[in-house]
Amino acid sequence: MRAIRHHEFGGPEVLRLEEVPDPEPGPGAVRIAVRAAGVHLLDTKFRSGHREGMPYALPELPMIPGREVAGVVDAVGEGVEESWIGVRAVAHLGFASGGYAEKAVREVESVHALPDAVGFEEAVAMIGTGRTTLMVLEAGPPGADDVVIVPAAAGGIGTLLVQAAKRAGAFVVGLAGGGAKAAQVAANGADAAVDYRSEDWTERLDAALGGREATLLYDSVGGAVGRAAFERLGFGGRMVVFGWSSGGATELTLEDIVERGLTVTSALGPKLVARLGGLRALEERSLAELSAGNLIPAVHPFALAEAARAHRALEERGTAGKVVLIPTA
Repeated sequence: MRAIRHHEFGGPEVLRLEEVPDPEPGPGAVRIAVRAAGVHLLDTKFRSGHREGMPYALPELPMIPGREVAGVVDAVGEGVEESWIGVRAVAHLGFASGGYAEKAVREVESVHALPDAVGFEEAVAMIGTGRTTLMVLEAGPPGADDVVIVPAAAGGIGTLLVQAAKRAGAFVVGLAGGGAKAAQVAANGADAAVDYRSEDWTERLDAALGGREATLLYDSVGGAVGRAAFERLGFGGRMVVFGWSSGGATELTLEDIVERGLTVTSALGPKLVARLGGLRALEERSLAELSAGNLIPAVHPFALAEAARAHRALEERGTAGKVVLIPTA
């Protein structure tokens, strides 16, 4: 099969398309002929070899990156029913990786069967990005009276947060980097979309709020953008933190929080996962929301051979929605 591997840490150019032996499913596992593989920002960290701010050990090399796949089961291991063969399926591979390939293996208890109406690209987006979105929404559920700010609103999670907040009846302002991304945010249903790369973007944000004070902020960006959005929160507002793609978390002081009666919550961590029934339950809920049409991910596809270009675009914030590799493209 063809797969993307890297033999050294470095820039996107270390990702190379190679011919490698097909993986064989062990006992209790299935093999999936991959139709779509998810690309995560964490993949770029593993590839670069830079561990700063990352609580995970670096992988052993050479490796095949990628932790999310969707496709069709084409082989089963010992102890797995033959009826799995031919089933449309999606799975999160955990930290085992191996997703940037034409075939991948996973224990059957971690695999979800897909209905015919659900696309592979959308399913692979929801198995990871969708479950994280549900955690964010659990930490800060939107309501009809909320005024919500979503930085990175054109990203994989941001797209879903805008949809969920609008579905709840909230007034939603989405922030995105660039005019094209802002247009995508508006098309996704946000009441207002602001390009935070424009020089007067904070004035545009105030105009979009129209005198309202924000009541809920979903912050995955941090830095100057996160701080500016934070300053628009009114007394008693809520802030949900689930990352800092700018390279640094939003700077807050205890005085910032206490004097304004704010609630700041982290949407990540094993305790929250356990409270929500574990990762399997979150994945099932995420896929159910997709099947019901309640949450529809935006997807940015690349061919498998373009993995290096996909990593570069993701790091340079040149993508919109969930980045997905297509082996058959």
